Amino acid sequence: MAKLSDLIIGNPDVASFEELERLVANAGESGHMFIEFDVKPDYRDTPKKWEWRLEAVFTRGTRYDR
Repeated sequence: MAKLSDLIIGNPDVASFEELERLVANAGESGHMFIEFDVKPDYRDTPKKWEWRLEAVFTRGTRYDR
């Protein structure tokens, strides 16, 4: 299981929600079956429905369309 907090803490160079989406997509492709949203991302561009967007890119992987 991937934890969002671990992804954020382990990648301090990520500075936007869009970059976080790529990171989460990679986690989904690397074999993680589940993602836990244990923190809310604190980026200026974090959308209101951030959980849905991260769940979608985690499921689809890096094939997501932006």
